[in-house]
Amino acid sequence: MLNIVLVEPEIPNNTGNIGRLCVGTESRLHLIHPFGFIINDKNLKRSGLDYWVHLDVTEYANVEEWVKIIPDVSRVFLMSSHAEKSYLENDFQDGDWLVFGKESVGLSQEFLARFDHHLTIPMSKLIRSFNIANSVAFVVGEAKRQIDLQRS
Repeated sequence: MLNIVLVEPEIPNNTGNIGRLCVGTESRLHLIHPFGFIINDKNLKRSGLDYWVHLDVTEYANVEEWVKIIPDVSRVFLMSSHAEKSYLENDFQDGDWLVFGKESVGLSQEFLARFDHHLTIPMSKLIRSFNIANSVAFVVGEAKRQIDLQRS
């Protein structure tokens, strides 16, 4: 099972869509406070539809609380538009942690400095970044593809 981590998510629709994706891909969702919305927000429920009740989700008061539960920090992968290595060049494994920053600014330099593995999603120079829900879908899709190949 993959672990999808959203650090300080700001937009409820994105979090709802990612929650729905996690249910569909049998991934766990980890949400690190503070949020830009309330979890019971109607927009979150609308984008997560009735799938939210099936979601394996854990909330953390802060980054420190989350870091304490990671069994192997070498399997934590931070997504950043500033990284040089593409997620397509990475070897994913079951249980990996895929970390995404807040919609407005991504992951802070301080957060990025805590972990070694930084990945990017290749994109046209005409845009700064993809929508976070799309970014999660790209990376989860590739990770699941690799994990399924390992099982065959």
